[in-house]
Amino acid sequence: MRNRVNFILAVIFVFMLILISRIYYLTIQSSEYYKKLAHQNITKKYYIKPVRGIIRDANSIPLAINKLGFSISVSPHLRGKNFYKLHNILLKLTNQFKDLDYQKLLKKYKKQDSPYNHKPIKIVDFIPYDKMISNYVKLTINNDIFIEPAAKRHYPKSTVASHIIGYLGKTTKKEAKKDPIAKEIGYTGKNGLEKYYNDVLQGELGVKKVIVTASNKEIKTVSQTKPISSDLTLSLDIVLQEYIDKIFQGKSGAVIVMNAKNGEILAAGSYPEFDLNIFVNGIDQKTWTDMINDFNHPFTNKITQGLYPPGSSIKPSMALTFLDSKQISTNEEFFCSGTMRVGKRKRKFRCWNSHGHGYVNMRKAIESSCDIYFYEGSFRIGIDTISKDLKRYGFGKKTGVDLPNEFIGTVPNREWKMKKYGKPWYIGETLNTSIGQGNFLVTPLQIALTTAQIAVGYQVTPHFAKKIGDIDISFEKKYPFNKFEKGYLPFIRRAMLDVCYGSKGTARHHIHSKVRIAAKTGTAQVVGIAQSEKKRMSEDELKLYHRSHAWLTAFGPYEDPQYVVTVVVEHGGHGGSAAGGIVSDIFNKLVELGYIDKKYVTQK
Repeated sequence: MRNRVNFILAVIFVFMLILISRIYYLTIQSSEYYKKLAHQNITKKYYIKPVRGIIRDANSIPLAINKLGFSISVSPHLRGKNFYKLHNILLKLTNQFKDLDYQKLLKKYKKQDSPYNHKPIKIVDFIPYDKMISNYVKLTINNDIFIEPAAKRHYPKSTVASHIIGYLGKTTKKEAKKDPIAKEIGYTGKNGLEKYYNDVLQGELGVKKVIVTASNKEIKTVSQTKPISSDLTLSLDIVLQEYIDKIFQGKSGAVIVMNAKNGEILAAGSYPEFDLNIFVNGIDQKTWTDMINDFNHPFTNKITQGLYPPGSSIKPSMALTFLDSKQISTNEEFFCSGTMRVGKRKRKFRCWNSHGHGYVNMRKAIESSCDIYFYEGSFRIGIDTISKDLKRYGFGKKTGVDLPNEFIGTVPNREWKMKKYGKPWYIGETLNTSIGQGNFLVTPLQIALTTAQIAVGYQVTPHFAKKIGDIDISFEKKYPFNKFEKGYLPFIRRAMLDVCYGSKGTARHHIHSKVRIAAKTGTAQVVGIAQSEKKRMSEDELKLYHRSHAWLTAFGPYEDPQYVVTVVVEHGGHGGSAAGGIVSDIFNKLVELGYIDKKYVTQK
């Protein structure tokens, strides 16, 4: 009996010991854990969105700014039994803001509402400050309506430099997955500089930690970090840009004005342009369809993504490849009768001058843009030498400009054709390449870059950004020419001067620049000429979209090369007549604006 009592007492003792141990653990040892858990339950973290950086031109004129206003959000879970609350809220909003649509707001709410979402649902992204301020008190009385400060991107110049500035759009799911900041902000750069410098412009989120009551009322701020973002200052001169827009009105193509010595781009246009502001809230389907179906391709940035045969604008660079081969000298002459026959079938290759140029050396060939000279030269040195040098000069690769999705173009050769088409190379393709035709494709910026390096002797990186915040941006120079080629640059420059002022110069009747400029015209065919065609049709006789693209690329002043102006007019016909006046007007504007010293002015 005593043993049984002792056993029961022992069991009770062990049980009590376990119970006391558990009480000790719960009340003392785990108290820190529950303190932390309680602290987490009453501490909330909020992200503070940065105001997107402003984009300004070289003279601090704003090109992309933020309009201040408010967004409107509504409590979740107001469907079903509580739908009357949602219905009254939407009615109130559409009555006070006439441009809001009840059904669109309801659709937006339903799309985001779910049992798993406990955050207020944003149904209005932006209401301007002046429209909201008179309604603010009426709306905030309702505990299910949440009004927060918001900013909306605005482009004061609308269409000016649209392909360069780019635009802002709503963050997609794919973008949100890659960029948590863009996910929180809800907008991200979609094109142009807005996209290229998106990380800089959108900045970093601020964070605010607060202690709240059970009813979500803030009682104390624990910590706070401010959001940051940086403005962007460009080399663009919007006065020059707007001037170019006027003289290019009604035309399609591209214009680039670049400092040849440091790569700063003063103006650049891809035409036709479009209104940047239509993308901020989302473009409607009809406007989008009209844009992408337009034969003039307003949505394509032709500066970096337009691929064109360079035509005769390539001939100064081609002449350098001839010289570098050591097989052709500056004085050697080729005879131009207007036609050259090649191969067993005696395939006909024409010069643009059907009467021929007679005997021409390299300088005269550049001045008069003689095709036969370049056929003969390329026939001698071959496509492998030509393509190797052209790639070294900057064709067939990116220029490094600070714009997204730059195209590289095509420098065709044997290896390229076999890889792409599985076919051998023919001598006729070498001849076509030598005059910038066939499969040879370039961007206008590549032509501007190679013109600049001929002018100054080294290669710059084209760029639009001058400053990020208060920090200057610098780019390294490159040296594409070997010592031998560099020694012949003055010769090439002189030949390009003859294009504008020589007796046989292809641009001589169309240049009226106040400073002396050196240039090269180009006429890039968009349709082939049949072998049976005895007489080449004039550009005026061709239908508009069958006419050649017109090139003119120039540097000046000739005495001290400072700026490059490159123009391509789509279906413009002859380079000199279509682009000579435009290039001249731009150089005159550079003088007027003080970029070129008036001491270089040779004619009033």
